[in-house]
Amino acid sequence: MYDKNLGTKQKALKINLDRRIYGSFAEIGAGQETAAYFFKAGGASGTVAKTMSAYDMTFSDAIYGIEEGGRYVVESRLMKMLNREYNLVEKRLSEKRGTESQFFAFANTVVALNFQKTNESHGWIGLQFQLTPGGPTNYVVIHVRMRDNENLLQQQALGIIGVNLMYGCFYYYKSPETLLLSLMDDLTTERIEIDMVRFSGPDFVKVDNRLMSLRLVKNGFTDAALFGSDGGVLQPSEALYKKHILMMRGRLRPITNVHIDLISNGQRQFLAEPDVDESKVVLISELTLHNLKAGDRVIDEKDFLDRVDILCSLGHMVMISNHHEYFRLMAYLSRLTKLKVGLLLGSPSLQDIFEEKHYEFLPGGILESFATLFSRKVKLFIYPTLQADGSVYSCENFVVPDHLRPLFQYLVVNDKIEDIRNFNKEHMHITTDSVLDKIKRGEPGWDKLVPENVAQIIKEKLLFGLPAENNYLDTVKQIHQAVGNL
Repeated sequence: MYDKNLGTKQKALKINLDRRIYGSFAEIGAGQETAAYFFKAGGASGTVAKTMSAYDMTFSDAIYGIEEGGRYVVESRLMKMLNREYNLVEKRLSEKRGTESQFFAFANTVVALNFQKTNESHGWIGLQFQLTPGGPTNYVVIHVRMRDNENLLQQQALGIIGVNLMYGCFYYYKSPETLLLSLMDDLTTERIEIDMVRFSGPDFVKVDNRLMSLRLVKNGFTDAALFGSDGGVLQPSEALYKKHILMMRGRLRPITNVHIDLISNGQRQFLAEPDVDESKVVLISELTLHNLKAGDRVIDEKDFLDRVDILCSLGHMVMISNHHEYFRLMAYLSRLTKLKVGLLLGSPSLQDIFEEKHYEFLPGGILESFATLFSRKVKLFIYPTLQADGSVYSCENFVVPDHLRPLFQYLVVNDKIEDIRNFNKEHMHITTDSVLDKIKRGEPGWDKLVPENVAQIIKEKLLFGLPAENNYLDTVKQIHQAVGNL
């Protein structure tokens, strides 16, 4: 049972008194704070086989090997630490206590706040562990950003979350949602942010890491989570390090031919920018929490996974974020990369950006938001809209209040906003809402409004309310069965 009031020292003591749990700690970069909690709690001899900290890079490389790229605070380093330390525990202790102990290896690799307080403080933390003596091993890995403004406080927070991770893995493993929630016990998001989590191993085969990432954002532990085109969870700052980001935001329920036209032409223009290196470009489709919520304001997790599956099938990375305003999104992306960022938008979204009411809570109003949104390395690519009279609405005839027109013209002249050219006018009548309505009614022809492989997935899985009487699923099964009988 989850006890939110159980303190860090109490958790460490309970683990120390559990004679089954035994293993090693390896901590690099911010002191040995997690191990310290177990020593201070008392009874540490029942838990700690070894603690170590290879601060010197030469020592660290000699023990764990040299990292490709020369970076030390990366997931690959953490995994090498976990695997080496766990293997040593098994090798040296299996004969003596392998039948009675649940072995573990705890590790972290962290860069804490420097003396000048000018660096980004973050780290990787993980546990490799058994849930039964002699049983298979599992992993839980997290990435954190430390927000305290004092090195000592960062070390303290790191120790607390380390104890929380260990306690959760051994006592809340049957409920990964509870385990995730417990990571922030005795902490606040003002002190530490968890922006990635990954469960793996035989005891977590039913855990969907995408849902765990969604819950990180829902619980306010982070503002965004990222998935690769294979559906695997990624740590944003590591995955987007030194990358050009081209991003499209939308409900994407479902993604339609007009979205594909937007992406295709927008990407072509982005790649033509003189300061963009094609080999470093990543395409991301972004879903906000707001766009994931249904009419009752509750997120349908199956619907979320369906959308992610479809977008990944198109080769997209997918981001789920809590950055409803574009300037907040851009502030976040600017923290991840220093290279140029492109945003793919429709004309209605640009219209919304120029609505001053959205910025009334800012002291500097729309100018303050634009200073962040239109930073030096940002450009907006705008997809025109087909109006009721058949005319095309674009930046050339964009309607903006008179007092904001000079601001709009400044952004256009200075290459911050650009129309998407060579668009397919035949697709411009397509809207996500109309396609979704057609799908829900099972209306013939809806599948011609979305990419072919997207239509196939919707039919096979009866997504987005597609009526079962369409018998698409049965037909597909019959075809598969017939092929199998050949």
